[in-house]
Order: sequence, then structure tokens, then C-alpha cells
Amino acid sequence: MQRLLDFFGDLPTAWTAGAFELAEAGLDKRALENFLVARKELDLDAEVEKAQRACDLILTWDDPAYPRLLKEIPQPPPILYIKGTLVPEDDWALAVVGTRSASAYGKETTRALVSELARNKMTIVSGLARGIDAAAHVSALDAGGRTIAVLGNGIDAIYPPEHSKLARMITEHGALISDYPVGMKPDGANFPARNRIISGLSLGVLIVEGDHISGAMITCDFALEQDREVFAIPGNIFRRESRGPNKLIRESRAKLVTSVQDILEELNLTMIAEKQEARAIVPSNETEAVLLKYLSADPAHVDDIRQQSGLPIAQVSSTLALMELKGMVKQMGGMNYVLARERGEEYRA
Repeated sequence: MQRLLDFFGDLPTAWTAGAFELAEAGLDKRALENFLVARKELDLDAEVEKAQRACDLILTWDDPAYPRLLKEIPQPPPILYIKGTLVPEDDWALAVVGTRSASAYGKETTRALVSELARNKMTIVSGLARGIDAAAHVSALDAGGRTIAVLGNGIDAIYPPEHSKLARMITEHGALISDYPVGMKPDGANFPARNRIISGLSLGVLIVEGDHISGAMITCDFALEQDREVFAIPGNIFRRESRGPNKLIRESRAKLVTSVQDILEELNLTMIAEKQEARAIVPSNETEAVLLKYLSADPAHVDDIRQQSGLPIAQVSSTLALMELKGMVKQMGGMNYVLARERGEEYRA
């Protein structure tokens, strides 16, 4: 995808290009053959319609709502299929991963740590698998927090199937995310690659249990490559599920964790709620800074804001909509906007 964009400038041009030009763009023989077959067989309008029916949101690299942390990794997925919602606060996320055959100790440790992390306003990211993944999602939800599940198949299928109810709960308090097309069935070969998204969405990865060769360890390897922090729970030296965390600790590739404070201090997140509060009212670009000058506790109509700011109405409307998602402003009805907080309260954090 990136090669096509670099060579052609946009994807519509690439989609209609000839085989010679596609080869010049850097597609090898196998990729070129697959591309030509797909172009012949696919109905793009039908594919888009199918995806839109299955998703609440579809994001590409160019979308402002594309997760900031994920965009920083070496191979960010060009498309994200999403059920549920993503919010700016999800930038404060921690991935929690581990074995499917979790011990009672692993599940209890996950429950205790994740519950406290959720109460500290951290979003919990995992893979919806049996064992530690499921324990992490459930614990976040039980604590009233947000959680994100990254799937190794199309967004229209839930694997394992017994987690269908859990998946529905996640969409109500977070999101299901996949970079695989709608209709893609679960396949063992898909899951290692999706693990880069689990770590990519997160400030760090906590491994609770897992063998030294396992999906959880693959996620930790991705995290280290992405310059993310890795945390590990020490385990029983006689249990196979402890080999992974113990190995990472022994090799100094992970920080040993005995309490939530170990994670929060390492990530400098001991005041997440206050930082989220401050961030919500700090403009992230010049347009937001301009519009904030003309907003207060008194409702202001979008036309008045446009006239006072001197900005085009489309730019004012789209920016106000994004500011509302960030929690910076509120729409009071009739396209009238107010600041979400009084200015005296906004900057105390």
C-alpha cells in the first residue's frame, strides 16, 4: 500500500494502473499477480457497502481520528475496521496479554491489576482470547473502565465464539478493532501480525503469564521494537506459563511488576485523570486556538463564530465537531456551542 502511494500519489490511480507501472512501483511477481486478480474479481462499491454495514467506523491513515500511537509504529495498518468507539483518552492505554491456559494466580493477578488500572483511567487493550486476555477485558469492564479488543479476523466474526457476549459489552465501553477485511475467517497465521496492533495502540505491554515461545511474547517483542515499555509479572519457576515473563525479567527486557504503582510510575502516569482534563482544553492546532477565543459559557451560534473568526464555515463546523469529541466544547442544540468547562477550572491541572 505504501509503495503504491509513494509511486502513484493516490490509490485510485494505482488501482487503474497497468501491470508494467505496478511492477515499476515495486510490487514483486506474487504481489502483482494477486493485485491483478483482486482488481478483476472485486467490486469496490460492494466491498465498501459490506464493510460499512459491519462497522461503526472505518479509519484510514489519513483520518484525524486514526489512533496517534498506532500511527507511530513501523507498519501501521492502512485501514482499521471498528465496532464501538475510540476516544482521545484511549491514548492512555496499556496492553495486557498472556496465556490462554491461565492459572488461578494469573487470573487473580490480572483482575487485581487491571481493576486498579481502569480506576486510574487507563484503557486496557488485549486480544479477546481465552485466559488472560478475557480476564483483562472483563476486569476493566467490571471496574467501569474502557477496553479495546484487537481481532485476528474480520470484524464481523467473534473468536472464540463463546466470547460473543463479552465482545458486545466491549463495544459499549470501548471498541473491537481489526485490520483484516470483513469476512476474513479466524486463522492461526493472522494472530501474530495483529499483535503489533495490540502493542501499537498502547504505551506499554504487561505480560502476566506465557511460555517463552508464545503469542504473548510476540506482542512483547513488537512492543520493544516499537520503543514501548514492557512489564512482566514474576511467576512460579516450575510452571511453563511463567517462562516468558521470568525470561524477560532475567534479560532486563521487562520491568518487574508487583503493584500498579510500578506501571504508573514507569510511564509517568500517576495523575492520568488530571492530564486528561488538561489535555481536553489545550488546543492541538491553530484553528482550535482561534475558535476558543470566541467560545465561553454563553452559547454562540456557529454562524457567529464563523463571522468573528473569519474562517470558512466548513472549517469551523468540522473543527467544532472534533472539539466536541475531545470534550473541549458542547453543542447546546441549534448549532450553538459553549465551552465544556469554565476557564477558571480548566487550567488548574
